Amino acid sequence: MNLHFFKTVFAVALVAGAGCFFGCSSEKAPEVENNTLVNVSYDPTREFYSNYNHIFMKHWKEATGKDVKITQFHGGSGKQALEVVNGLEADVVTLALEYDVNIVRDAGLIENGWVKEFPRNSAPYTSTIVFLVRKGNPKKISDWNDLVKDGIGIITPDPKTSGGARWNYLAAWAYAEKQFNGDEEQVKGFMKKLYQNVLDLASGARGSTNTFIEERKGDVLLSWENEAFLSLKDYPKDYEIVMPSVSVLAEPSVAIVDKIVDKRNTRKLATEYLNYLYSDEAQHVAARHHYRPTNKAILDEYKEFDQNVNLITIEHFGGWENAQKTHFSEYGIFDQIYEKN
Repeated sequence: MNLHFFKTVFAVALVAGAGCFFGCSSEKAPEVENNTLVNVSYDPTREFYSNYNHIFMKHWKEATGKDVKITQFHGGSGKQALEVVNGLEADVVTLALEYDVNIVRDAGLIENGWVKEFPRNSAPYTSTIVFLVRKGNPKKISDWNDLVKDGIGIITPDPKTSGGARWNYLAAWAYAEKQFNGDEEQVKGFMKKLYQNVLDLASGARGSTNTFIEERKGDVLLSWENEAFLSLKDYPKDYEIVMPSVSVLAEPSVAIVDKIVDKRNTRKLATEYLNYLYSDEAQHVAARHHYRPTNKAILDEYKEFDQNVNLITIEHFGGWENAQKTHFSEYGIFDQIYEKN
């Protein structure tokens, strides 16, 4: 063999060795921990998460010695789910209902079984649906049957984009089922009359609140309980809350967006962010923002919550997949009964 051959072999071996030195180690290079977090949430949680973020940042600093930066995005729950699917990089989603989280799951961003990842089916707080009426209740609205009367103007968001609006719809449906002993045609007739009285369908709950409060449209706002209490706090002389005889146990869902936290190396941070929602401190913050704590002992401390109301769960409708398919999918019952003005 000539000298040229040996020089060539040596050069190839040297390059290969150098490549292995820089990139072929049996140990992975340590990953840099990311201390930024993005929470994509729905409309009425703005104030709650603004306050929760402060107590969480303090908790994280005490536990790890590190600061964390948290960014929030808010809008109609269904719309927010689609934003994440279409590229908004969320470490966690805190949406109005399980179905909207499943939209993100079905896009391959969240792993199956997310609903069991945190306690109480990954719902750290609950709410329900109430009526917000103008002070003195001039239209004498006391229950769902009053909403189908002539001359009643209703404000509620669009069930196609708002999770709260779907809870509103299902609460009304459950009441009508009880009134008409499950006769579906009569229930559909009731729902058709109710939506004929709807003056405006905003894309999210906060938009509907603004329509009712700022623009002063309508006689009654179908509202998250926490959103209604917030309006009452801001305008105590202008509004009052009416609790209908039948409502729903609204269970907003939280989940880690697995594909994003693995990409951004934020899984540890995101997990603790959602875990800490179940802490006593966070449960008190939820209650002060008029969400119902899932910790019963803490819930009992807050007398504003009517615990005797008849709250229907989503299981009454066969779970969210069935409710969505039956009522809110294209050509579902909502499309059948709602006629745009």
